[in-house]
Amino acid sequence: MRKSKVFSLAAAGLFGWFVPGGAAQGQPAPTFAPVHAIDPPATPLPAEAASAKVTRFSFIAYGDTRGQGDGQVIHPEHSRLVDGMIQTIKRASSTPSPIRFVLQSGDAVVRGQTAEQWNVSFVPIIDRLTRDGGVPYFFAVGNHDVGVMPPGDPDRALGLHNTLSAMANVIPPEGSPRRLNGYPTFAFGYGNLFAIAIDSNIASDPLQLAWVASQLEQLDRSRYHHIVAFFHHPPFSSGPHGGDKVEPQTAAIRDLYMPLFRRHHVRMTVTGHDHLFDHWVEHYADAGTTYRMDDVVTGGGGAPSYAYRAEPDLQDYQAAGETQNVSVEHLTKPRPKPEDNPHHFVIVHVDGDDLSLDVVGTAGSDFRPYDGHAHIELNDHTG
Repeated sequence: MRKSKVFSLAAAGLFGWFVPGGAAQGQPAPTFAPVHAIDPPATPLPAEAASAKVTRFSFIAYGDTRGQGDGQVIHPEHSRLVDGMIQTIKRASSTPSPIRFVLQSGDAVVRGQTAEQWNVSFVPIIDRLTRDGGVPYFFAVGNHDVGVMPPGDPDRALGLHNTLSAMANVIPPEGSPRRLNGYPTFAFGYGNLFAIAIDSNIASDPLQLAWVASQLEQLDRSRYHHIVAFFHHPPFSSGPHGGDKVEPQTAAIRDLYMPLFRRHHVRMTVTGHDHLFDHWVEHYADAGTTYRMDDVVTGGGGAPSYAYRAEPDLQDYQAAGETQNVSVEHLTKPRPKPEDNPHHFVIVHVDGDDLSLDVVGTAGSDFRPYDGHAHIELNDHTG
């Protein structure tokens, strides 16, 4: 039976904000429609220790699945994309590089505070992915899910409650050493890869930053050769949320998290927010060795497609990392028309110390963003 939860505003301390006078007038605490929890995966990830020797596998990443019909219909574009994911998962199951999990970088629905949008338009699609695809699903919150207000804001609290209700069966529970209590921030390890989900809506939050730093500092790097951070707001983008526009969340990611990622040699970031595909590579030096970090924006999960806007000015960012010889390369750009940036997901292949990436568009799109190719190797063999 599907698990669900009823949100009591009085229990959350938000009653007076939603109902004038609130409990002071003796009115009963209102409740809102419960958000259904996504079905747990048919094949959950094993305990971290059990997969320690795994060095070859794949995972899927994508983001931005919201749609104009949220709360009224099952999202058609997201549903078609998940059809393609399930087919891909089944084809890969008998290969040396099976798909072991899916990462989503946020914006599940248009308004996360509205339970019907989760229940009608999102959860049934992900149920197919975890049930029919059989794989674990991990979600990092976007601005449409919880908003960009700080912890304690009533609107954020309701969106966060709904998000966590939907994800109750698929992310580490409260009290887990891989979960920051009270936050949608968590981590997990599989094989030689460690993944960490960050709430970029509150990228300046010091508690979250300290928790992420602690997770990375305590990590067994003799086992975990690859660290993947996934969150919503990209550090670099040439779409409508990027170019000459630097949102506060992006500024905080650049100022606080990117130096942390370099310090711990994070291998890849997976983000969304801009509804297109964009790929950046950051090169830097540490203790005489050159490293590479791939920053992939994959916001093609079904939300209306965006288009290329402009290049961001990264002179100050690169100057701040001058001691590490930081340089940022724009590996491939989005197209100038929305219709040429199709809905898509990416497959990241892990093979020992090597990574590679395939971009898969919806049926008929033939999406080949790398100079006519959909596949690229992500290795310099210098780090």
